[in-house]
Amino acid sequence: MSATADVDPRIFRQALGQFATGVAVITAEGVNGRPVGMTMSSFNSVSVDPPLILFSIDRRAFSLQAMTEARGYAVNILGRDQEHLSNKFARALDDKWEAVEHTLGHEAAPLIAGALAHFECAPYAQYDGGDHVIFVGRVVKFMAYPANEPLVFFRGAYRSLKDAERSPEWPLPMHY
Repeated sequence: MSATADVDPRIFRQALGQFATGVAVITAEGVNGRPVGMTMSSFNSVSVDPPLILFSIDRRAFSLQAMTEARGYAVNILGRDQEHLSNKFARALDDKWEAVEHTLGHEAAPLIAGALAHFECAPYAQYDGGDHVIFVGRVVKFMAYPANEPLVFFRGAYRSLKDAERSPEWPLPMHY
C-alpha cells in the first residue's frame, strides 16, 4: 500500500486549487517542424543565476514526447483576454494552431502574439515527478508586455484579480 493510498485525489486537487496561478502555454517545434503547445498552470521560476524556470507535463499527455525531444521551448504567459487560447491549447489533438497569431522564437518555439510575457528556453534538465515529468529550462531570451491583466486560475476556474466571490462548495472537508 502506498503512503498516499488514503488521499482522495478529488479533494487533493480542490485543496491545491487554493493556490492561485497564472496560465501559460508551453510551445515547441515538434515532429516534422509542426508546432506543439499545451496549456499549463504548473509554471515557476527556479533561479535567477542562471536564469531557470520549470513546468511539469502529465506522462499521459499527447505532446510529452515532442516536448521531451524539443531543442527549445517557449513559455507564453497569457493575459485575461486570452482565455480562449488557454481553452484551445488545453484540448488534446485538435488543430490548436488554426487562427493563432504567432512568431517563431528560440529553436522555432512559437511565441503567441498578445501574451503578457515570453520566456524562450533551452532544455536544462528533466526529472521524474511521479505521474508528471518536470522540465527545467534555461532562459535564453525573454520579453514582458505588462499592459494587460493576467489570466488567473483559482478554485477550478478562470478569475479576474478583481474577483472576490467564494465558490459555494467551500470550505473543503478536512483531510489528514
